[in-house]
Amino acid sequence: MRAIRVAPLALLGASALTLLAPPAAHAAPDGATSTFNPTITPSVIAPGGRVTLGAGGCTGETTVTSGIFDTTTIPSGSTTATATIDTDARRGAVYAVTFACGSTGTSRNVNLTITGGATSTPTPTPTTVPTASSTALVPGGVRGGLGGSSGATDTVEVAAGAALVATAAAGALYFARRRTADRRH
Repeated sequence: MRAIRVAPLALLGASALTLLAPPAAHAAPDGATSTFNPTITPSVIAPGGRVTLGAGGCTGETTVTSGIFDTTTIPSGSTTATATIDTDARRGAVYAVTFACGSTGTSRNVNLTITGGATSTPTPTPTTVPTASSTALVPGGVRGGLGGSSGATDTVEVAAGAALVATAAAGALYFARRRTADRRH
């Protein structure tokens, strides 16, 4: 009999979590989903070097802007363009590069790191197969960081999460007290 009373509360909680879950793909202004995935190769470059800018998933013209190279346009029908890094770019700095896809109105940022080494042409990312030596633990652990998980705080999501926690706590307290009351009789 108790399982029947708990089912509506569990169903309500599951429904609330489903409604608050983030979407799997980013929505474009026209309602379509966007798989816009900009890239920079190489992601670490010396001042004066050339990078390849990629606009995968954008079917229209993509405008790429940053403080360390001139504004570059990736034309519609093409997925890449190149840019030359300013020679006065600060070594060791990380710069944000903004990609704006014209067909979806989506905008994304990708980081570009400036190094002191001399690389002038894009180097392809090597494909590696894990081996025993490449999967061994490194002393000192991993430098994890936040991994892009910190962003603007959405008060609606925070309030909804707090409401879910409060509802769950109140439900648990209600059933615990009710169970105690049932044992006394």
